[in-house]
Amino acid sequence: MLQKLFGFDPSKHSVRTEVMAGVTSFLTMAYILAVNPSVFSALASQGMDTHAVFTSTVIASVVGTLVMSIYAKQPFGLAPGMGLNAFFVYTVCLTMGYSWQFALTAILIEGIIFIIMSVTKLREMLVHAIPMQLKIAIAAGIGLFIASLGLKSAGIIVDNTATLVTLGHISSGSALLCIIGILLTTALLIYKVRGALLIGILLTTLIGIPMGETHLNGIIGMPPDVSPICMQFEWKNLLTLDMLVVVVTFLFIDLFDTMGTLIGVMDSVGLVQKDGKIPGMNRALLADAIATTVGACVGASTTTTYVESAAGVSEGGRTGLTSFSIAACFIIALFFAPLFMAIPAAATSPALILVGLMMFMRVSKIDFSNYEVGFPCFITLFAMTMASSISDGIFLGVISYVVLNIVARRFDRLNATLVILAAIFVVRYIFV
Repeated sequence: MLQKLFGFDPSKHSVRTEVMAGVTSFLTMAYILAVNPSVFSALASQGMDTHAVFTSTVIASVVGTLVMSIYAKQPFGLAPGMGLNAFFVYTVCLTMGYSWQFALTAILIEGIIFIIMSVTKLREMLVHAIPMQLKIAIAAGIGLFIASLGLKSAGIIVDNTATLVTLGHISSGSALLCIIGILLTTALLIYKVRGALLIGILLTTLIGIPMGETHLNGIIGMPPDVSPICMQFEWKNLLTLDMLVVVVTFLFIDLFDTMGTLIGVMDSVGLVQKDGKIPGMNRALLADAIATTVGACVGASTTTTYVESAAGVSEGGRTGLTSFSIAACFIIALFFAPLFMAIPAAATSPALILVGLMMFMRVSKIDFSNYEVGFPCFITLFAMTMASSISDGIFLGVISYVVLNIVARRFDRLNATLVILAAIFVVRYIFV
């Protein structure tokens, strides 16, 4: 049954490992359950029920992750994406002046376009067009990106007007707790303790209690009603230029964030084939598209594959049983939100930082001495980290790769799809 449902092979996989991997991924993703309602609270004056956003976030995550589990049989978790939710609130609604119903309509259209692209295998074709060296750079860049998320989340790295970022106060508070968690979890990894990341998260959470960083405010509660934001679409601006711009922007960010995540996580554990192809890629992309469409119907911002899934994959998760475990955890979280939200960011940050290290290790396979390959890979790493954007790293990496190889007359490294992508990315930066 497990093999039929999740692609589980008893000779290669362990139920315990898959389940623990799923729980680990969930714990590194769970912050979205607290962050998403907080982001959407800016729209409370427009009638957006932020309590309902919590429930819609869970529903979108569960549906998308179950499709990933049973249909795609891949170990990835899905949830409303960070960055995409900020674009929804602060750009579409607060800057452009449109309603949240308008933004949900744009996400629904984007999701339907995604499904069509996935069914026609257009998305898979785009993934396979990217050269292997760039795929390795994407994996390493995502490693740096999620490590930076962990460092910022814990307060180890903070904003600085002069230097953009600087070292925070690491001798107290969440930063100190995160450092303790890093040392503790690294020690578990050194001794090859199974479930090291999950154990590290739990132990760090417990240590946070006497430090005043772990706060428990209740255990159980009924989920808020989602009906105030469910199926709330606005069609009057369907054919406007602004709707086109919003849909295209959502489309590009979601497509290449997801693509980068799948490539990066799979490559970090050696699951990318020698020809650069990833088994089951199209099914995974379709799962993401379905999640976005269903999420829009229940009032959630764009749902995407989470890079934090790398935490579970690093723990040995390889099949749909891992993602099924993630979905089960989200369902439990729906009723035990106060308990799950007690896990502080400082306790999950060490897992993100160490997974970032694991993903960065393959950077040694990039030939940086070859400028027409090395520079695009370098700019991919740099942009993902400094611009805090997986998609921008891919955009700039592809553009520079095509331009420099044309200059170097290395046309054998190019393909028609890659050149078209580069042209589209250039147009995107000019007009969108």
